[in-house]
Amino acid sequence: MGVEIKISLNGGLYLKEPQDSKLGRNIIMNSILLIDEFGFESFTFKKLAQKINSTEASIYRYFENKHMLLLFLVNWYWEWVSYLIKINTLNVSNPKFKLRIIIHSFVSAPKDNPGVNYVNESKLHDIVISEGAKAYHTKDVDSENSKGLFGSYKSLANNVSKVISEINPHFKYPFALATNLFEMSNNHIYFAKHLPKLTDISIVEDDFGEVENMLNFFVDKLLS
Repeated sequence: MGVEIKISLNGGLYLKEPQDSKLGRNIIMNSILLIDEFGFESFTFKKLAQKINSTEASIYRYFENKHMLLLFLVNWYWEWVSYLIKINTLNVSNPKFKLRIIIHSFVSAPKDNPGVNYVNESKLHDIVISEGAKAYHTKDVDSENSKGLFGSYKSLANNVSKVISEINPHFKYPFALATNLFEMSNNHIYFAKHLPKLTDISIVEDDFGEVENMLNFFVDKLLS
């Protein structure tokens, strides 16, 4: 029997916790499928309601608008990566080895996990890559930040930066490196698939091993 995983998120992201009901989980699952298929601009609550055989009003009971739904999904992914790092680094004391595990967690997070049957991690990862910046590159970013809606990402970066500082206490930019490692793990997968002239890596059948090797190369050079 598998262990069901529930990711805890800031309550300001939703009006009603969608992970606690069948309809809410259905909203999460199918919004991921539709945004991945059509893109965020073309995604609407009307299309989602038709997909799940429900009403737009029922979706609005969970999310104020589609921006908040996207922000929920992106936060879910940030927390998912943090969860993987936590369980994968249990009882690991060597910071260099720990950072390698963190980098591996960055690139392996898109693999589907049976513990969360209403989230397709691979498709959600595609959304984080192609649409994720739209969740915080907005006019309302400061207001939303004041409400703690980006706490999941900041916590992720903070935890990684601590490991970086353990490796090299004199390194001046641990937070910048932490966020860059995460963003690079996503951006260079996107570049390899769609804009190959912007990267030196290649992706074969969703094997992200070369991305992992690249990130470890940069870390070794910067922190030595």
